[in-house]
Amino acid sequence: MSTQLPANLSEGTVRTISEERDEPDWLLQTRLDALAALEDLEMPSVIETPGRRWTNLEDLDFESLVDPLNQSDETERVTAEGARVLDFETALAEHGELVEEHFGSVTDPETNYLTALSTALFTTGTVIYVPAGVDAEDVKVRAEMNSRSLFSHTLVVAEENASATILERISNGDGAAAEVDGDRYFSNLVEVVGGENAYVQYGTLQNLDEDVYNFTLKRGDADTYSTVNWIEGNIGSRLTRSDIETELTGDSSESKIVGAFFGHEDQHFDINARVWHHGEHTTADLVTRGVLDDEARSVYEGVQDVGRDAWDTSSYQRENTLMLSDESEADASPKLIIHNHDTEASHSATVGQVDAEDLFYMTSRSIPENTARNMLVEGFFVPVLEEVEVDELRDDIEDLIVARLD
Repeated sequence: MSTQLPANLSEGTVRTISEERDEPDWLLQTRLDALAALEDLEMPSVIETPGRRWTNLEDLDFESLVDPLNQSDETERVTAEGARVLDFETALAEHGELVEEHFGSVTDPETNYLTALSTALFTTGTVIYVPAGVDAEDVKVRAEMNSRSLFSHTLVVAEENASATILERISNGDGAAAEVDGDRYFSNLVEVVGGENAYVQYGTLQNLDEDVYNFTLKRGDADTYSTVNWIEGNIGSRLTRSDIETELTGDSSESKIVGAFFGHEDQHFDINARVWHHGEHTTADLVTRGVLDDEARSVYEGVQDVGRDAWDTSSYQRENTLMLSDESEADASPKLIIHNHDTEASHSATVGQVDAEDLFYMTSRSIPENTARNMLVEGFFVPVLEEVEVDELRDDIEDLIVARLD
């Protein structure tokens, strides 16, 4: 059943957002088309087990969560030599044809209700353009949400033989909670276009306040010999729905999706990693680890879809969740969808508690129980953190894990 359009959203609202930014007609029309589609679109699909629907997105009260004309953020952008890292308004003015060509080319704005809502209402975001042959090693985007709702859209275009490493941090600004009473909503759409023989690594660390409902869809398209890698760290928010996806369109293209999350109190994480193998000789590796304490909950879905013409495919998936309390809950649903026989693929998922024998061994050596447990948790994250190739991001995730344990 589709979700009703909130009363505070209208064509006039969307036109006001577009006119205030002096946007071209094509983008206004894209927004209006997304708005019109809302009444017929469904929420993203969620995992269901007998008698239970793990994530209930339909109950989100967008009437109170969304304040489209009062969005506010502070976003710092750091570029690298040869690359362009621009806010959307500047990018439309300086690279209008590039934005028009690629906007919505990787992610259909009408994929589901939440993507259409974000497309219609986004007021902030970044365009990262890496021309052919440019090596952009240290691109940074630090976004602070300072309003009840914030909708963001990021577009990355890496041309032939280009390379980019992008680090994104998402949090609430100082004083944001005092200025906004009640729950909040953050939406973040990211599209990555990987040209022939391009390399893009996109890392995100989300540490939003725990009264924020967070939705993110990051999607990449990898051309021939192209690599699109993702690193996704989720620590904050009340509820996070995270979808990280790659289309391996070109022959010999590659993707790695690395995820880490740590929930406590009543946090809820709905984590999804998906890859589609279309070209020949493609490779994918999906690695996720999470820890849950108190009454936190998580659900994970991993999908490896191998097409009929995706000969000589290698695709691997591992997901592990560690529960620190009897009240925490987790479920996992790894999936293999294989349409040809020339494939090497595997998937695994585990859900369990701290090993009692390991804990006993450490406490019998005079290590306090809480210290021993924390050491085991830090050790549990090591295999996934070793996959994080960006030193700064790995260190930041480790620091947040240690801070939560303390």
